[in-house]
Amino acid sequence: MPEPGRKNGRRRRVLWVLGQAAFVVFCIYLYFRIRNITEGSRDVAVAHAQDVVDLERDLGIYVEGTLQEPFLGSGALAAVANAVYIYGHWPVIVATMIWTAWRHRAVFLRLRDGMIVSGLLGMVVFVTWPLAPPRLADLGLVDTITEENTAYRVLQPTQFTNQFAAMPSLHAGWDLLVGIAIVTAASTAVVKAIGYAMPVLMTVSVVVTANHYILDVVAGIALVLLGHAAALALERRRRRAPAGRDELIAATAGIDTAVGR
Repeated sequence: MPEPGRKNGRRRRVLWVLGQAAFVVFCIYLYFRIRNITEGSRDVAVAHAQDVVDLERDLGIYVEGTLQEPFLGSGALAAVANAVYIYGHWPVIVATMIWTAWRHRAVFLRLRDGMIVSGLLGMVVFVTWPLAPPRLADLGLVDTITEENTAYRVLQPTQFTNQFAAMPSLHAGWDLLVGIAIVTAASTAVVKAIGYAMPVLMTVSVVVTANHYILDVVAGIALVLLGHAAALALERRRRRAPAGRDELIAATAGIDTAVGR
């Protein structure tokens, strides 16, 4: 028969995980709703796309078409890229959050906070600087997701999407945060390898499926690194808080003892 203390501890853990799940789901809902209702003008978004292409040409990194060519010539490669883009994002994020919330609370909180901070920063860019992705900017690039797979619209219905929110790429950025969480929490080399591979695979996928520019990926990674730094700062603050309470309790006890004398 389980000890009462252990049973209570498990109940508290379940309640904490359920509470966190509800909070995260609410944040995700807000994220998608705000993205959807703030979709910018197509003309403005396409004009911004041309600005991005011009800047990439100046920097010598406008290689989206070159990178996509081998995937257009191989159905297998295109299928892999599409699968990574569709199933390597939200399904992996959800699975990682459930795992870390149950087994590695500090890692979960770091991931949660990093996603929230970077998501808020990302929404500012989505609202103020709409950008059409390569597949919608008349650049001759092919939307491999829509052509080959309908599952994406099941995972992300049109009422929850913003077609002109290419900058920054949180597909690439959030997969980096997830990869950091997996590598941090993993206890086996295989799981660590998954954590290292996911951000790399997603970075390739978002470009070769014509959903993001190279600069979108750079911006997404920069943004989530800011979010990760903020999450680490919040973690340090949480760690200091109990120590501060303990010092206050000790000081209060000392005053009470002195008064008692």
